[in-house]
Amino acid sequence: MSFPLSSVISDSSLLDAHGWDSGWASLFAPYAAQGLVPGRVVRVDRGQCDVATAEGIVRADTAFVTPHDPLRVVCTGDWAAVDPAGVGDPRYVRACLPRRTAFARSTSSKRSEGQILAANVDHAVITVSLAVELDLGRIERFLALAWESGAQPTVVLSKADLVPDPVGLSYLVEDVETVAPGVQVVPLSSTTGEGLDVLSAVVAGGTTVLLGVSGAGKSTLANALVGEDVMTVQAARDIDGKGRHTTTTRNLFVLPGGGVLIDTPGLRGVGLWDAETGVGQVFSEIEELAANCRFHDCAHEAEPGCAVAAAIEDGSLPVRRLESYRKLLRENRRIVAKTDARLRTEMLKDWKRRGAEGRRAMELKRGHAR
Repeated sequence: MSFPLSSVISDSSLLDAHGWDSGWASLFAPYAAQGLVPGRVVRVDRGQCDVATAEGIVRADTAFVTPHDPLRVVCTGDWAAVDPAGVGDPRYVRACLPRRTAFARSTSSKRSEGQILAANVDHAVITVSLAVELDLGRIERFLALAWESGAQPTVVLSKADLVPDPVGLSYLVEDVETVAPGVQVVPLSSTTGEGLDVLSAVVAGGTTVLLGVSGAGKSTLANALVGEDVMTVQAARDIDGKGRHTTTTRNLFVLPGGGVLIDTPGLRGVGLWDAETGVGQVFSEIEELAANCRFHDCAHEAEPGCAVAAAIEDGSLPVRRLESYRKLLRENRRIVAKTDARLRTEMLKDWKRRGAEGRRAMELKRGHAR
């Protein structure tokens, strides 16, 4: 694994190139007093990690910071306190600084665990391939996780050269913009270079994470942004646009125009993890409408004075958006309920109440039928 630019950056500026600032220096002061040195985690692999320090990239063991909470494990993007040179072989990560932001999702396991994908991220670039039909629901999921993480999302429509008709491409951009309020949508082709300058300006400051499913073109995009072939690229299948997992670990690279980039493996599943705020951000128009409903706990179904139902009726709010909003909220509540006993009790009461209301409605209907 190579680390672009590391070899040409002087020792004194290597930390700065990876995002070190006065805020991190202040947080690190207690560890400096212990003789530890700061570094940024650029790759994690089987209990060990590569850390960018002032002396260069070092290998360190994470055994001292392996908590029971999977969301607190050492992750690419973390700032770590590591042993100084000459202290032990292997050297160890002794602690990680508190994260400013964290990108997490639920795992596919039945153990109700979250998985941390990247730490201390400022920009989340959601990569969507135009080689296949747009999946707006999946884009909404990625956006919800991105907003919840604290990062600013951007949607990149990759492989734009496969849509040569400018009018057709503009319609696709418009479709994505309707489900991504407050988010920049960039059509981009790594082949022709279209849109690359726009995205380069977005990622020039801070830390950016690349997200998307396999075959979306993340590795090709990473190579284009870094300016050299740091990631292996494999062709996607023509039949469905899916690709094999080119990236198997999360890797952090320094960008030539400033800032750093974290490339991630393709995500088969995009499960929410305590992302209610993020869902609300993605569907901000629905939440704004809901504020005008007659009842503060309106379910937007058959209640009188429902502003959301009125918007559905007059066509200003697509039915698909409301259905997607409800689906993501239900999923998020189920995930949270698995670890929150109080919420489980509230949901059980709600299910019982709705069941009782349904039975009463059926009894009334039968009574009228007689």
